[in-house]
Amino acid sequence: MSLNTFGHLFRVTTWGESHGSALGATVDGCPPGIAVDEAMLQHWLDRRKPGQSRFTTQRQEPDTVEILSGVFEGQTTGTPVQLMIRNTDQRSKDYGDIAQKFRPGHADITYWQKYGIRDYRGGGRSSARETAARVAAGGVARAALASLAPGLTITGYMVQIGPHAIDRARFDVAQIERNPFWAPDAQAAAEWEGYLDGLRKTGNSVGAVVEIVASGVPAGLGAPIYGKLDTDLAAAMMSINAVKAVEIGEGMAAATLTGVENADEMTMGPDGPVYASNHAGGILGGISTGQEVVVRFAVKPTSSILTPRRTVTVAGEETEIVTKGRHDPCVGIRAVPVGEAMMACVLLDHLLLHRGQVGGNRGRIG
Repeated sequence: MSLNTFGHLFRVTTWGESHGSALGATVDGCPPGIAVDEAMLQHWLDRRKPGQSRFTTQRQEPDTVEILSGVFEGQTTGTPVQLMIRNTDQRSKDYGDIAQKFRPGHADITYWQKYGIRDYRGGGRSSARETAARVAAGGVARAALASLAPGLTITGYMVQIGPHAIDRARFDVAQIERNPFWAPDAQAAAEWEGYLDGLRKTGNSVGAVVEIVASGVPAGLGAPIYGKLDTDLAAAMMSINAVKAVEIGEGMAAATLTGVENADEMTMGPDGPVYASNHAGGILGGISTGQEVVVRFAVKPTSSILTPRRTVTVAGEETEIVTKGRHDPCVGIRAVPVGEAMMACVLLDHLLLHRGQVGGNRGRIG
């Protein structure tokens, strides 16, 4: 299986399976002299780890990260940073019944059709557990961004669960860390609890929409035509397990706007252009404008559910399947820190590309 690496100059290769002994990431291209330690990376992993509320899988994994190489005396050396997270709470027996059956909505059947072999224990490589490695790598990227672009911040949150969306009039960034849904709307979070409890008790699941915003992004990141910042952001977010759609700025809603409504007007401020709106999501022609970079992605419902579903076996027989085990009733909840990590990796990659190609912005305004 190839293609487990993403990035251009800042390159991340993830490895490992849901029920293997460990998983992790090899991070290549991180600049030297970046302050990194295990405690720093652990902060981000603790936000993603399972079992933190009744609304996520009850698999109890500490997600303790180990740095095996590339860091000396608390600083990156410029050589590959090897990160490892050991699996400690596998319950592979839960999956014995599906060894010969394909779970509807899951990658079981396509992995089998492509490779003729699959790890049915928790989905193996297709499990959302793989994203722990991305979050660890994202921690390295955040550390580098803090050094190279100290004003840059990345914030993720949920804006919708099933048909229930937040009210942006009640948007409060302080609420994001105060509820299990990463919701910036306290009232919506309270309503989501009852809704998700009902689904969880019936053995069902639901999808969600996550929004990731990067503030303080320098203008000039990205390049035409095939090196667009939004191209790489879309690919990065779409690569997250269970993601089925990605939007930049207005996204699909841009099709409902007129040119007058969509164009972000500019005036001249004391420090350069000031935009009256941000329908473009901080990217024009694939290049960052200096505004907030806004990305949204839709996460499908968890495919592993207790509700019986019709399926087929490897032998081609029709049957029913019930997926036992410990699963997220809404996997989108734990996708928030994953989306933040992918944003960090892509922005650092493009910052390094930008410095390598032009050094700094060459066009002056005013």
